[in-house]
Amino acid sequence: MQPYEKLLLKNKAWAQDQLELDETFFDTLASGQKPKFLWIGCADSRVPAESITGAQPGEIFVHRNVANLVIHTDMNLLSVLQYAVEVLKVEHVIVCGHYGCGGVKASMTHQDLGLINKWLRNIKDVYALHEAEIAAIDDETSRVDRLVELNVLAQVQNLVKTSIIQSAWHFEQRPTVHGWVFGLGTGLLTELVKYDHTHEVEPIFRYDFSHGTVRHR
Repeated sequence: MQPYEKLLLKNKAWAQDQLELDETFFDTLASGQKPKFLWIGCADSRVPAESITGAQPGEIFVHRNVANLVIHTDMNLLSVLQYAVEVLKVEHVIVCGHYGCGGVKASMTHQDLGLINKWLRNIKDVYALHEAEIAAIDDETSRVDRLVELNVLAQVQNLVKTSIIQSAWHFEQRPTVHGWVFGLGTGLLTELVKYDHTHEVEPIFRYDFSHGTVRHR
């Protein structure tokens, strides 16, 4: 049996299990989604949002990329963010990194990795801002893990600089924005930072909504 065939068999077993627990499960699932959470996580296969939080299908709207980055020119991320905040009306946006992240570790090297160099440049920028702190850490694993944390904090800051978040804060006092990190060796999530609509955005990044919403995101 091919590996992909096992996935199909497991899917059938999963679907049957859901029906045995609740015969209306898929009717409810097909009726629409009303998630309270947007999850911006790493594409690493070991960090599935629903599994590590015990969430059910329909509870978390998920976007994943290498090293859980929030880049102001990434139309994919911004489209997900706008849809989640303005249409789905999520109450929480979570940026979740994880210790031992391969993307973060790769960004700390001088190796030419091709196209992904452009993506990892964003993490290198975070490293450059905190180089003295990171360089003072003796253990390599600890250095990587500290950059993982600093990267999460930076991506949360990138979120609150968007007009999408600021507009929702201004008009609807939501969502709360969180920065989390997942421990592969413990299975536990740790919250690093949390901001709500009372957070003071740096002046240069603030948008003026006194004349309506900002059209250009």
